[in-house]
Amino acid sequence: MRIIGTLPHPTLRISVFRNDGRSSIKFENEHYEQSFKLGSDDRFLDWKNIEQLVDAQMIQQVQETFQRMHRNRLESMARFSAAQEASLQFDEII
Repeated sequence: MRIIGTLPHPTLRISVFRNDGRSSIKFENEHYEQSFKLGSDDRFLDWKNIEQLVDAQMIQQVQETFQRMHRNRLESMARFSAAQEASLQFDEII
């Protein structure tokens, strides 16, 4: 797999990859990443088509998914911490 380019964005790193005639796009922020495999569709061998695919609406939806991923992580960490605290047993002090 090799990177064929990046798309500019102020808060996301958007990388486009190609591997054996297949394209994929990876979106990254500080903590999370999302990948979209485009397959071997010849339309996505053309850079202009990839730029058109990654429009403002797609970027907004990716950012919303990042927000959901973050909420899921926080909720999971809270459940984990609560379970850890519940499993701790201390000697009774009188």
